[in-house]
Amino acid sequence: MNKIFSAIAILSLTLMTGCSGSDEADTVKVGLLHSLTGSMAISEKSVRDAEVLAIEEINATGGILGQQIEYIEEDGASDPSTFATKAEKLIDSENVATVFGCWTSSSRKAVKSIFEDYGALLWYPVQYEGMEASENIIYTGAAPNQQIIPAIEYLLDQGYEDFFLLGSDYVFPRTANMIIEAQLSDAGLDIVGAEYADMDQTDFSAIISKIELADPDVIINTLNGTGNVSFFKQMSERNYTADDYMTMSFSIAEEEVATIGPQILTDHLVSWNYYQTTDSIENENFVNSYKSMFGEDRVTSDPAEAAYCAVYLWKAAVEKAGSFEVEDVLNAIASSDISFNAPEGLVTINKDNQHLAKPVRIGQIREDGLIYEVFSTSAPVDPDPYLNNYDWAKDIQSFQ
Repeated sequence: MNKIFSAIAILSLTLMTGCSGSDEADTVKVGLLHSLTGSMAISEKSVRDAEVLAIEEINATGGILGQQIEYIEEDGASDPSTFATKAEKLIDSENVATVFGCWTSSSRKAVKSIFEDYGALLWYPVQYEGMEASENIIYTGAAPNQQIIPAIEYLLDQGYEDFFLLGSDYVFPRTANMIIEAQLSDAGLDIVGAEYADMDQTDFSAIISKIELADPDVIINTLNGTGNVSFFKQMSERNYTADDYMTMSFSIAEEEVATIGPQILTDHLVSWNYYQTTDSIENENFVNSYKSMFGEDRVTSDPAEAAYCAVYLWKAAVEKAGSFEVEDVLNAIASSDISFNAPEGLVTINKDNQHLAKPVRIGQIREDGLIYEVFSTSAPVDPDPYLNNYDWAKDIQSFQ
């Protein structure tokens, strides 16, 4: 274990309680806002943990501008209105310098106007449906042209023709499916069925029956949280595997695989920008540090890695600005190439829309519970959140 990892181990107990251990005058406060309870906790806990790891690493090497980072943690409880209340508390009462948080688009949209009204800054770490670019949000997850569209292109290249759309009933799945329908229509294909489940839904028997009736050769899955657990376990109870109904999922990463069970998800497909198996020295260090802090049985994931990147990108922007003030940080981002040599590869904040240029990776789940690339782009893909480069998306842009 090198010196950084040793320092991390020494500091872990202190920072895990949300305090840097330094005098207040020597600290800068940030907010962590994720669902630690409720249906989304299964996914958001790993994101929170990756942010803590990044904070601890930075503190172990001297902090930022001579300040140690102290994090103030709030639970969004898988409820958009709670996210809004807690976001305002972090900004107005706790006076944090920035916030790292949210997962679902419903939670992000619930806090968006709060960050804009206060002139505060949110770092949002999860892939999403696009059609947004707020001056007060840095989007470190994938835009739709960095996850959704390449996934459909891959499936079309593999010869899939009969698509069934299954999602949770909120903003991301509905907009994602609107994009997919337009993309498939442009390819001369129609969907064979579409169903939406409530966020807390646990009984998928009726939906599975509709899938059986439609008989698709691939299911595009935009379920989130515990819905994924219920759906795949109930498909398994009917002895269905990827050979019967292949799925391409946009919200199942290594954490969800561990919870649902690798034996259930073997050979199914996912689309992200990063996997624990991504081959780089930076990722090897990230995985080792993550497991050292949180346990050898823990796994990293794309949202966790994007959250880890967010903390380091904020550090780079603050140091470029020479200030923790939001206006100064945003000016630094607008005038500089703020980049980070991340576990997924080099990522850079786009000055025009505050999304990241990112590599795209299609992955397949294996029996060991990990995800392995079956396709990747040769270079980072520039973000196109409004799909301006796709003629078939014009109606979606108008609708939004």
